[in-house]
Amino acid sequence: MIVNESKNLSWEGEVRIADSFIKRALGLMFKKPRYALVFILPLETRINASIHGFFMLESIDVIFLDSNFRVVDVTTLKPWRIYIPKARARYIIEGPRGLKESIKPEFGDKIKWFT
Repeated sequence: MIVNESKNLSWEGEVRIADSFIKRALGLMFKKPRYALVFILPLETRINASIHGFFMLESIDVIFLDSNFRVVDVTTLKPWRIYIPKARARYIIEGPRGLKESIKPEFGDKIKWFT
């Protein structure tokens, strides 16, 4: 479950954690996303938080959070595209299309997840 605490909205899907280099490297490649994947980055930066859609089978919703779990950027990533967030991020949530519509994340909103 992913919760936008600022708006009291939630997405009830499954959440998995990408907390290792291999899990972060593979992400949702070669998969049709049916769950959200939370990336825990070692540092809060823009470059380390950049993502790509190489080998993605469909578009995904992506939410970038700072070290205080506040939204710093939101996008929909299409397959074979690259995206660099507008601000430094420590956490990235990748999920199926519809995630953004469920929790309506905006800059500064506080987001939490439960596995």
